[in-house]
Amino acid sequence: MHEILQPEGWAKPVGYANGVAARGKLVFVGGQVGWNGQCQFETDDFVGQVRQTLQNIVAVLAEAGAGPRHITSMTWYFTDKAEYRANLRGIGEAYREVIGRHFPAMAAMQVMALVEDRAKVEIQATAVIPE
Repeated sequence: MHEILQPEGWAKPVGYANGVAARGKLVFVGGQVGWNGQCQFETDDFVGQVRQTLQNIVAVLAEAGAGPRHITSMTWYFTDKAEYRANLRGIGEAYREVIGRHFPAMAAMQVMALVEDRAKVEIQATAVIPE
């Protein structure tokens, strides 16, 4: 399936992988935000938007016959680093609830703004369905 790339002697990362090798059908999930399928925000709570964003990613993956276990990388964009860091516990709980204990390669960054004004987080994902 996927091979986690962990250089010898490196400290093991928590909540992500340093790298992932995979072979198969590629699935690219465009940036998802924390609104529902009708493009309506149901909450302005940071963790609530993260949960909905992750659920949106899983829904898009399902259209390709993929699931959370097929995700090889994620890029997280958020508008407030302090709010992100203050909610790490809740983010972790939402992540495990929706994605499980699968930790792909990840990057996270604060951005000035997202296109959707109410969005606090946007996540882009890549998945590989094994051959």
